[in-house]
Amino acid sequence: MASPKDKKAAKEGGDRLVSKNRRASFDYELGDVFEAGLVLIGSEVRSLRESSADLSDAFVDIDSRGEAWVRGLRIPPLKHAAFGHEERRSRKLLLHKEQIDKLRGANERDGMTIIVTKCYFKNNRAKIELAEARGRKKYDKRQLLRTRDADKEAREAMQRKRRG
Repeated sequence: MASPKDKKAAKEGGDRLVSKNRRASFDYELGDVFEAGLVLIGSEVRSLRESSADLSDAFVDIDSRGEAWVRGLRIPPLKHAAFGHEERRSRKLLLHKEQIDKLRGANERDGMTIIVTKCYFKNNRAKIELAEARGRKKYDKRQLLRTRDADKEAREAMQRKRRG
């Protein structure tokens, strides 16, 4: 059951986050960000509105015809639906030609990939957020954790000092 806040946001056509890939910023160095529409069938839209999507394995592939496809995006089927859909089928992305050319250039560079970071509704349209990404090495991840811990400790020390 949708909460009153969700109903109000839907009525106003506001954004509603469906799912977020929280591991993306830890596993990858994120670059440019793009917003793309998704070509979905009815049961997929209903499923997104009721539950969440799994973005952990989702990536973007650009075929020889210049069309962008998201692969590995898992949208679970509805339990009570008479007919369903494939969970991990490839879904076409709605992007401008210039955006596809930028993504193709990023994809052809060594070590770069295009991953899905968010899935959300904007003005009642299903959208995803894409990011150019370069994989982090294990030592980079450890260094990132150290700097986060150091920043957290510094903030806590400053708060303790302010409180007296």
